[in-house]
Order: sequence, then C-alpha cells, then structure tokens
Amino acid sequence: MKCPKCGGEIHLFDLRPNCKHCGVNIMYFTQHEGLIRDAKRTELESAVARMVVARIKAAFIGGKLQIMRMIAVIGAVCVLMIPFIGVHYTLPFFDKKLSIGLIGLIQSFGDGLLLKQFDFVKSTMFSKFAVSEAIILLLFVVILLIDLLIFGAFCIGFLNLTKTTKFMKNTSLIGAIIALITQIAVFVLKGTVQGNKYVSINLGFGALAAFAVFVIMYFINAALLKKGIEPTYREFDPKRKELLKKVRAGEVDLDSLTLPVFESEEEREERIKALEEALKIEEEGKEL
Repeated sequence: MKCPKCGGEIHLFDLRPNCKHCGVNIMYFTQHEGLIRDAKRTELESAVARMVVARIKAAFIGGKLQIMRMIAVIGAVCVLMIPFIGVHYTLPFFDKKLSIGLIGLIQSFGDGLLLKQFDFVKSTMFSKFAVSEAIILLLFVVILLIDLLIFGAFCIGFLNLTKTTKFMKNTSLIGAIIALITQIAVFVLKGTVQGNKYVSINLGFGALAAFAVFVIMYFINAALLKKGIEPTYREFDPKRKELLKKVRAGEVDLDSLTLPVFESEEEREERIKALEEALKIEEEGKEL
C-alpha cells in the first residue's frame, strides 16, 4: 500500500491513521479527493438537468404562443365531446339514440347500439343511410387518432422542439381537412333520411368545432416555427454536457479537470457570494 499523497510505502499491518513519511491523514486525504471528484461530476450532470428543464420550459411555457398551443391541444380533445351528429331510431319495440361524439359512442357501446350498426348496413331498411353513417363514424375515429398523435407529439415536444412542432403543424392541417369533410358528410347524411319515418337526424357541429381548433393549432405552430423556439441555456452548459459524454466514454479523466470545470463571471460571483455568506455564518457561530 502506498500513501496517496507522497507515494511512500505503508506496511499492510501499519494501522496508524497518518502516513509515517509525510504525516498526512490517509482517510481524510482520500475523502477530500473523492469530494472534489463528486463536485466535478455534479457540476457536469447538473448542466444536463438544467438543459432538459430549459427545453421543457421552451416547449410548454416559453411564451404566449406555447401557452396558446397548450390550450389548443387540450381544446382539440375537448371538442370530441361535442356531438358530430345525433341519430334517433324509432322502430316497433326499438327506440334508441346514437350520438357520434366521444361520450355518445361510449354510451352506445355500453348499450350495444354501436355494434348494431354493422347489421343496419346489411338491412334493406337502413342500408343507404347506414353506409353514410358508417363513413362519418370512420371519419370521427380518424380525427380521434389525429388528436392522439398531436397530443403525443406535444407531450414529447421538448425532445426535439423543431421536429415535433413541424409534425403538429402538418398533422393539424390534415385534421382540419378531415374535420371539414366530416361536417359536409353530416349535412349530406341529413338529406339521405328525408322521408324515412324510422330515422331522424339532429345536426351536430362537433366536426366544425374540431376544424376551427385544428386551423388555430396550424397557425400557432407555423408562427412558432417562424419565430424560433430554441431554449436559452446557461453559458457553459452545452460544453459541460459534451464533456460529460467524454468522461463517461473514458476519453477524459475526471481527476485531470479543474474545479470548477467551467465558470462564467456570473457563476463566479454567485460562488464567491455563497462562500462569503458561509464564512460569515461560521464566524457568528464562533462568537456565540
């Protein structure tokens, strides 16, 4: 065994806490080195954490446009609660209402009416009407999937701010087109039941509301791309992140780095101020 400071040989059975050559306390000397190493690693790892937080802030609350986008994403989910169309079936021993909207479809699935739509397509009484209704139902499902894609992209937007914003912009444009087609299909379906005494239609404007939200979301994301949504990092944090990668890869020895590893003028002032306050508290404690 060798002394960590002077390199002098220490016998295995020499249990003295101090080196017989230089007198340094072996345990505390190595502990000090460990604390310095931990401080360097903490500085580098804290930079990575700060960069993630900066990206999250830039994606969600970095400005008015980001906040408006958050409201629009939530609104895109909420408008699915608005009925796209309401259908009332009136038959002997059968009186049911089907509302094509998120709440209505859940209820219709529970009472079995939603599954009966497949039978209606085959029936001679409802075949023409049921096909149109099935198309609207399919379009509603597509809008629902688009909403889920936009919501997912919004949630992971901080991972790549530009790509997810472009994806939300393009997807919302597709959603707006499909929502408009759906609303047109609703009006067409209204005409297919003229003279049918067994079916009545209540027009809904959920598709129109979805169209409006998608259009708003498109322009918000377009404005964000034009403005730029890159986060603001602390001065040396990107360099700290790159250096941490090299340390973990074994390209750079942590012990060879200075402490602090990087330090801006602002960080230096903060460190000196914190040190002065700590010394002041220590002196006050000694006086007591």
